[in-house]
Amino acid sequence: MIAELQTAIVLGICLAFMAGPAFFVLIETSIVRGFRAALAFDLGVISSDVFFILLAYLSSYQLLENINNQPGLYIFGGTLLAFYGITIFLKKTKRDVITHSELNNKVNYIGFYVKGFLLNIINIGVLVFWLGLTVVVSPTLEGSNKSVLVFFSTLIITCLFVDILKILLAKKMKGYLRKENTIFIKKVLGIIIIIFGITLIFKGVVPGEGLDPSNIMEKIKP
Repeated sequence: MIAELQTAIVLGICLAFMAGPAFFVLIETSIVRGFRAALAFDLGVISSDVFFILLAYLSSYQLLENINNQPGLYIFGGTLLAFYGITIFLKKTKRDVITHSELNNKVNYIGFYVKGFLLNIINIGVLVFWLGLTVVVSPTLEGSNKSVLVFFSTLIITCLFVDILKILLAKKMKGYLRKENTIFIKKVLGIIIIIFGITLIFKGVVPGEGLDPSNIMEKIKP
């Protein structure tokens, strides 16, 4: 079990630095809106991950194959991501970074939580990843519900811990930002999310071989 926990910790660290839409929005939120808003956003992302893990564990390898054989899901999710990226890119920033004294009155933390949850939930690639990982991990844990719970709990807690460190580091940049910098960050963020959306759409239009779960653990075993 110790080896599995080590793998879960390594995987959690890798996931925390995986460059996806949620990663970049988390950094931007921390810089522009502060620690609490970024943490609320991250908890939303983590909640959607937990939802995907439960769905994956209660399903089977057949569901993984069905998703890979449904390119429309990638196209739908990619379209939503691309539209969200376009919205961020075109949205005008009316003012500078919110000051510390305004945070408690201005920031809707529930809104940031929902934003994180929805942004991650529409990324079908995240569901495919958790399905593939669950298919690979579950047999190695001897089918024990307790072992699976400990493994994925360790993974999620590790990922959350690293995310908090990222939030704190990004927050230190806040004092150096002016309105022009904030606008630039949002433009870049919009472009990045658009690229991720187009990538998902392309995967749906030109499907590859799908996810090979056996490759996941090979890359993360300590």
